[in-house]
Amino acid sequence: MIEDLAFLEERAAGAGLAGIPTKVRNGERLTPEDGLALYRTPDLALLGVLADEVRRRRHGDVAYYNVNLHLNYTNWCNKFCTFCAFQRRPKDDGAYCLSPEEVHAALAEAPAEITEVHMVAGVWPALPYAYYLDILRAAKAARPDVHVKAFTMVEVDQIVKTAGKPLGDVLAELQEAGLDSLPGGGAEVFSERVRQELYPKKMGAERWLELAGELHRFGFKTNCTMLYGMTETLEERVEHLTALRELQDRSLAAETGGGFQTYVPLAFHPEGTGLAHLPMPTAPERLRSVAVGRLFLDNVPHVKAYWVMMGLETAQTALNHGADDLDGTVTQERIYHDAGSRAPQRLDRGRLHRLIREAGFVPVERDTLYRELRRFEEPSEDEAVARTPVLEV
Repeated sequence: MIEDLAFLEERAAGAGLAGIPTKVRNGERLTPEDGLALYRTPDLALLGVLADEVRRRRHGDVAYYNVNLHLNYTNWCNKFCTFCAFQRRPKDDGAYCLSPEEVHAALAEAPAEITEVHMVAGVWPALPYAYYLDILRAAKAARPDVHVKAFTMVEVDQIVKTAGKPLGDVLAELQEAGLDSLPGGGAEVFSERVRQELYPKKMGAERWLELAGELHRFGFKTNCTMLYGMTETLEERVEHLTALRELQDRSLAAETGGGFQTYVPLAFHPEGTGLAHLPMPTAPERLRSVAVGRLFLDNVPHVKAYWVMMGLETAQTALNHGADDLDGTVTQERIYHDAGSRAPQRLDRGRLHRLIREAGFVPVERDTLYRELRRFEEPSEDEAVARTPVLEV
């Protein structure tokens, strides 16, 4: 942490951030106007310094990861989002829908050390309610010890409609079947203008926030996200973050144990989508999104540098721009690889450790709820043979 606040303020004055270093140092909440200034400032290095100060105040010199499996159980989807390269109709080439037996087999064959399975997919109304209960039960039957994090808000919305039951009853039945927490995706960006332009069949911000709030009141932990780099404005990004922060205030005040535990900024991959003409967010833009999230979302404990979407080198750098989590080993992820991600399909523990240690942090393996499982103060043998690849993303 740079102790000279006067120096930071002098530099900030020339970068459109006057007063923000003082607010950050004093732990004061930033305004939406401050958030817009963070997105607009040309001084990314100063932004990184400020975000790193908050990150180290909260988490010290550790960086988290977990050993997880991603299981995208179907690519059948009726939302037809312009930005998506993953979706298929059932009769399309490459379409698939895993049976409960196949979900069971995937978990049974997964590495013994995984502690989490992350299950998200497309939305297909013809799938019966029992299907969702059955894939949860199959996952738990195969690996009772594994935490099941499943279903975006968009999936939850469809599951409730299919069930024809009150939301509370559905959540209780999903939990009984094996649901432990939710990843919180499907928000994209909370702009009705962008929704109508790019994903009009998907629910709007009001419903997403309503469902997330209900899940929190039920006691579930979730993540929160923003998909950026499409056609949204900087003002719309700030409005999105403000809505997340306000919901988190309400969820924490309810004291149910639920709430957002991690913010995950998601860089849009245009390749293979209906928006292939757009450029992918640059590495500086990806770092900025992490830093702004850390500074603005003062009530969300963690910020994740999701290496599948950021690229390994940028995600590593993001650890010094406000991120405290690299996600995990992410075996078998398909959604962003279908959209052009050139990151590997999985990382081993040794490579994750090297990425974290090279950035100046201590690797800590966590469970899904950020309980520390193992801290690696000294390099392990698998780090010595790991090689961090140079990747273009």
